[in-house]
Amino acid sequence: MKKPSSTATNLNKESLRHMVTMNDFTRAEMDDMLELMSLLKEARRDNAVPHLFKDKSLAMIFEAGSTRTRVSFETAATLLGGHALFLSPRDIHLGTKESIDDTARVLSRMCDIIMARTNSGATTKALTKMSTVPVINGLDCVYHPTQMLADIFTMKEHMPAGKKLSDLTVAFMGDATDVCRSLLLTCTKYGMDFKQIGPKKYQMQEEWLKVADKNCAETGATYEITDDVSKVSECNAIYGDSFYWTTQLDEKEERLAAFMPDYVITKELMEKAAPGAILMHCLPANDKEEVTREVLEGSRSVAFDQAENRLTAQMAILVYFTHKYTKEPSQETLKKHETRIKDFLKKL
Repeated sequence: MKKPSSTATNLNKESLRHMVTMNDFTRAEMDDMLELMSLLKEARRDNAVPHLFKDKSLAMIFEAGSTRTRVSFETAATLLGGHALFLSPRDIHLGTKESIDDTARVLSRMCDIIMARTNSGATTKALTKMSTVPVINGLDCVYHPTQMLADIFTMKEHMPAGKKLSDLTVAFMGDATDVCRSLLLTCTKYGMDFKQIGPKKYQMQEEWLKVADKNCAETGATYEITDDVSKVSECNAIYGDSFYWTTQLDEKEERLAAFMPDYVITKELMEKAAPGAILMHCLPANDKEEVTREVLEGSRSVAFDQAENRLTAQMAILVYFTHKYTKEPSQETLKKHETRIKDFLKKL
């Protein structure tokens, strides 16, 4: 079926790209995104963010709630001169009264870009299949690319003097979550070494290790999946995440028993990490479970820098994925339409 072009923005382009996983992008493309983030962050510091999303709209589909994803995307659109629409299950009929395909078609004709935080990777794929504008995965229980972009940027801001990103070793403490999976693939794609440190029952599945193997063959990165906490001594960044999520509350006690106390990020554990190692966390954090408040608010923590950089990342994403399709009207064109419309209104 031929996808209809949006009559408003004419975005049905052969080169249309979506952001489902960071693993879809080359290192050079990620470098471009990071450079754009740096430029936009400097502009924000000077209260001089250019309106590169002017007169554009972002559709934000939320099947699941979020603090950082919603606030960062909505604020990014505003700072860039555009508009964001929050669409919860109460606001639209995604996959219920209306098919995902039709939702994608409609939003594509009214908005310039779609961000979707869904409960299924299948929903994200379905949106990309029929959308004629870029679709950004805001987390779909498989991948979390927007978090990864903020994470790499934060590592770059805080990496040891004289080192580059590909010199770093990152440790994820805990379960093989969507964040852990995304971090494994993003780090190995970028040439960074990666370790997942956690109980054997909760370690990364083989299918994702095969993808990481391909990345390592291309970039020279390495990965290690282990239950040995002493491996933090080799790591420049220690990354924490919840040991359970809302869909796993029936497993909460079993999971906490498996992870605590050995895999809790404490001051003592951070002291065993490589000199100058930083504490990262995608938030929200559960105090005294996966990380102690002392560490989260300590001098090594960059967790709240990460959170702020979600805004930096979203600004870059909105610009990166729409700038090629921006068509600035000439003053002559603007005047022509203004005159025609005003002349008509005078007759009413």
